[in-house]
Amino acid sequence: MLLDVDRDYEATSVTIHCREMDESIKEILDYLNHRDMELLVGHLGEKQHVLQPEDVHYFHTKGDAVLAATSKGTFKVKEKLYELEQQLPAGKFIRISKSVIANLYEISHFEPSFNGTLGVHFKSGDKEYASRHYVSRIKEVLKMNRRDKK
Repeated sequence: MLLDVDRDYEATSVTIHCREMDESIKEILDYLNHRDMELLVGHLGEKQHVLQPEDVHYFHTKGDAVLAATSKGTFKVKEKLYELEQQLPAGKFIRISKSVIANLYEISHFEPSFNGTLGVHFKSGDKEYASRHYVSRIKEVLKMNRRDKK
């Protein structure tokens, strides 16, 4: 590790040299980009609930609302999907369509569809669809995660 501290630098910059992107590098990048959302507030009826992102199976839109699907129910959150995508850890959450961000650790399996989309089945029994636009990114992330496990 190399650290170069010099008062002559006007701004701080970080350069990472690596053979390949792995989980530890993704965690460093998430930390540097402040992508470690710790808590969310979800609304269910009149009550506000504190949600931990890892308990959310997926986020999806319904009309103008963004909903967080969990094992304890579906909660409305104030954040927009693009905000969640920027704030959630990239190694744990992935955009699967314009209207859905999935928790990779809550996905049970995939089911290919005749039109190029993927049926995404969650451990909860819920099912969403990954649009063709996002399928290659999903495959890339899953391939990267498989390599990391070896």
